Amino acid sequence: MKELAKITTVKKLTGELERRRAAGQKIVFTNGCFDLLHVGHVRYLAGARAKGDLLVVGLNSDESVRCIKGDKRPIVEAHQRAEVLAGLWCVDYVVIFSEPDPLNIIKALKPHVLVKGGDWPEDEIVGADFVKSNGGSVQRVPLVSGASTSGIIQTIVERYGKD
Repeated sequence: MKELAKITTVKKLTGELERRRAAGQKIVFTNGCFDLLHVGHVRYLAGARAKGDLLVVGLNSDESVRCIKGDKRPIVEAHQRAEVLAGLWCVDYVVIFSEPDPLNIIKALKPHVLVKGGDWPEDEIVGADFVKSNGGSVQRVPLVSGASTSGIIQTIVERYGKD
């Protein structure tokens, strides 16, 4: 499956990105949990991809999601979340990471553009200083109002939780 070829490791991806960089392509990186993919995620990822020639998504591992979101998350396990992301036209590569943040991946991959949601102040974006110190930029993509995984979960609980 083509989608599975998009799911890779930092070690494998480093050489590919060097070739792409040498060919003049602009590498974009973003990261997140991407649990229960929704319209907000799709628009965000398409917006991130529009900032360059290829998009690498750092995907929080299950353990990492639990640390961020609590013991009841993720709903969907990491390899399934990665495959769904890899199936999107705008995602070129997916790398699963277990660290609390993606700084080590950002340092290894050296993207030209680091993207986060519009709700993130630049001084709180992990890796922003590193990317900018290497001549890159930090961009934010507007959020889609009312689109959130937590909101979807809440709706499910309210509508179906008592049955």
